[in-house]
Amino acid sequence: MDRPSSQTAAWRPGMPGRDNLPSGPGGQPAPPSADGHGPETGAPTVTIGSYPDYPSAQRVVDYLADNRFPVERSSIVGTNLTLVETVLGRMTTGRAALIGAGTGAWFGLFIGLLFGVFTGGNWVAVILVGLVVGAIWGAVFGAVAHAITGGQRDFTSASALRAGQYAVIVDADLADQARQLLGRMHLTPTGATAR
Repeated sequence: MDRPSSQTAAWRPGMPGRDNLPSGPGGQPAPPSADGHGPETGAPTVTIGSYPDYPSAQRVVDYLADNRFPVERSSIVGTNLTLVETVLGRMTTGRAALIGAGTGAWFGLFIGLLFGVFTGGNWVAVILVGLVVGAIWGAVFGAVAHAITGGQRDFTSASALRAGQYAVIVDADLADQARQLLGRMHLTPTGATAR
């Protein structure tokens, strides 16, 4: 009696059966795009305008939507991206403990409320104990975590991506219609190029 093999052979170039494979990473290669830089990602698009800030680009798309343009076939693309890290202040062990205490207090309050709901006795005391214990443990963990870094990052910061320009793009077959609508809007883009 013959048993089927438990091992499966992977398809290799030159073997029959390529037409049965799905396209993509595990199957047959996807056909390249017209420019030869990989598979097509969707319909060809055209940039109908570039704007210096997001509210201007948003106003354009909102105007198109108000005039019954199919805005589901448009996008706002931020270009010339810059990472900006704003330093908020110096981080000390005391400040790390204080931030940890605040975070721990919120978590302790949540746990205290959870247990307080199911307590038949003094539920306010349960909530307060959860809050205090959470704050103490949060302060300890915050101070220890900062001490472990050894002073390599003694500041706090907030990071954000900012775009130099915002391009409004639409599917190529709708570009003329979008440009006609924008001509009535009287908002001048900084440039309009094909993409």
